[in-house]
Amino acid sequence: MHSEVVASRNADTRNGNGTSSVDAVSLAIIEQLQQDGRRPYAAIGKAVGLSEAAVRQRVQKLLDQGVMQIVAVTDPLTVGFRRQAMVGLHVEGDLDPVAEALAEMPEVDYVVMTAGSFDLLVEVVCEDDDHLLDVINKRIRALPGVRSTESFVYLKLKKQTYTWGTR
Repeated sequence: MHSEVVASRNADTRNGNGTSSVDAVSLAIIEQLQQDGRRPYAAIGKAVGLSEAAVRQRVQKLLDQGVMQIVAVTDPLTVGFRRQAMVGLHVEGDLDPVAEALAEMPEVDYVVMTAGSFDLLVEVVCEDDDHLLDVINKRIRALPGVRSTESFVYLKLKKQTYTWGTR
């Protein structure tokens, strides 16, 4: 398990003219934390030219504004989850209730509304194939509004990173 900083996809970091309201120093702090989420504020301060206290204040502000999160990221395989899949859903009617119900499922770690072949994409992490089948067949497909699903089972994860958001 390692710690990552995730620049929030939900945070409104744009000002009125469509450009980012997060300044260059804050972006540099985020980059430092993305390299090591446990990096001491004093070391970050040295790298970005601020005092430890100033870094602490900026990090807290970024957290409070929802610009980033500091989270522990695990490899699902090492903690007993041997099956991951992306599930594409075709939904009838309003997407919000279906997306909210999916977001409440503990096996679901990612829900996104899309424009394209699917209405929703959902990443599911399960213990094994039987667990995945149960989640898709008895829980996802049973949701009101779900017309159909298509599953993309992960055979091997080649890259997973959370360093976007600063470049």
